Amino acid sequence: MTAPAPRSVSVPVTATAPKAQPQRTAPLSVAIGLLSSAQNAIVPIALVAFSNSGRGYGILAALGIGAAIIVIGSFFSYLRWRRLTYTIGAQDIRVESGVLSRAARSVPYERIQDVSLEQKLLPRLFGLVAVKFETGAGGGDDLSLAYLTEDAGEELRQLIRERRDAQVAEASEARGETPGTVEEPAAETLFAMGPERLFTFGLFEFSLAVFAVLAGLAQYADGFIEIGDAIDLAGSWFSDRGEEVAALGATLQILSALAGLFVVFIVGSATGMIRVFTREWNFLLERTARGFRRRRGLFTRTDVVMPIHRVQGVMIGTRALRYRFGWHNLRFVSLAQDAGSSSHVVAPFARMEEIRPIIAAAGFDLPREDADWHRASKRYRTDSAIVDSSIFILTAIATGTVALLIAPEWLLFAVLIPLVLAAIAAGANMLAWRFQRHALDPSQVIVTKGVLSPRSQIATRLKLHSAEIVQGPVARLRGYATVHLGLAGGELAIPGVPLERAREVRREVLETIAATDFSDLETA
Repeated sequence: MTAPAPRSVSVPVTATAPKAQPQRTAPLSVAIGLLSSAQNAIVPIALVAFSNSGRGYGILAALGIGAAIIVIGSFFSYLRWRRLTYTIGAQDIRVESGVLSRAARSVPYERIQDVSLEQKLLPRLFGLVAVKFETGAGGGDDLSLAYLTEDAGEELRQLIRERRDAQVAEASEARGETPGTVEEPAAETLFAMGPERLFTFGLFEFSLAVFAVLAGLAQYADGFIEIGDAIDLAGSWFSDRGEEVAALGATLQILSALAGLFVVFIVGSATGMIRVFTREWNFLLERTARGFRRRRGLFTRTDVVMPIHRVQGVMIGTRALRYRFGWHNLRFVSLAQDAGSSSHVVAPFARMEEIRPIIAAAGFDLPREDADWHRASKRYRTDSAIVDSSIFILTAIATGTVALLIAPEWLLFAVLIPLVLAAIAAGANMLAWRFQRHALDPSQVIVTKGVLSPRSQIATRLKLHSAEIVQGPVARLRGYATVHLGLAGGELAIPGVPLERAREVRREVLETIAATDFSDLETA
């Protein structure tokens, strides 16, 4: 991919804005509301039609109710559009909304981290985008406008960025610095996925969600369709076919079972493939002057920018099967919205050599070969094994007692099966302990765990804001603790650490926190 040439952005020393005039979103937003009302009318129409299927006026009643829902929904959609205005002022953006009661919200430009664009399927067909202003407040507290035309959305995003840069330039001038002209470097592509990579990704995303959807639809339909008779008829048909299959012989029975498994595999693979292609189509991660820019999506196209200073940590994960083939995923742990509904996966399906430059651009490093790794206490390992296996041991006592009183011939199985599960649980804890470890280097905290699908979490010590040692009654008696490190937007815990090691980790982290000027990190 050829990156665009660098461009010079002249940042004015003072922001002289024209007189602010309220503006409305695109008129086609009303059409989106109309289609949404029509979509909401489908279920009531179907319910009325099926519930009155034996009466002549059933269809007319259904159409009448559907038309009323569409008309009322479209009317209120038009009112909301008329009453929604936004004003681009010299210092802030102001959004006013509400039909009966009015609400106005103003956000200063300096509080806007960045502006992202999102296109769902219907708005995309009409050439519309939703503009979202990321303020760092997170979730529903962030500001958004739905919908603007694509050109207007891009123009508004650029305008907001320029106004914000102007305020930064004014602050620099007040400190005696000369803003001048800022050279914006070209975007650097860090990671991209084409159709071939998506196809490989889809092979590992096997899913049987389609069968769950079909089962849910059948249960929903049972409310207004006599589905019981159909099930009985299907059952009798399969019963007859079962007798025929039994007469075919063992070989053909095995082939029939394999054919059924093959069909399940094809459906599950196709479901995963569709999900990957629709969500990750044209996935592109770039490093720009404003941070990490991620674009992806076939039907819903998202364009999100993550400022580098908001990245608090990274998480490298995988799954059991894809790990055997060397595939991993990378996620950023960020502030506010990043920990809520917004997913900040920056490399969903990548090799470790592709992940390394991404985390380096975010200011992190993979663990060194000579890292000083520490494991949890052996006492913690023993206690965890006892706790997990005790559930099955108690189950063995209960089931054995019941079997002894009711069916003595089943006593061996009633006791043996839970005891085998208890042994497996204890062994799994022993094995997991070997892969659960942590390390501290001069700038980072690294925590890894997982046997079949290992996961690593890396956090910079500069951005940790607390360190807490927690001990329960058993931990106090046995001499170990859990270290909780305060990480904005996520969680970082090191369980079962020997008490002396826990105090050492806390001391080193607190020394780093005490030596850090957090006012510099906000703009780093």
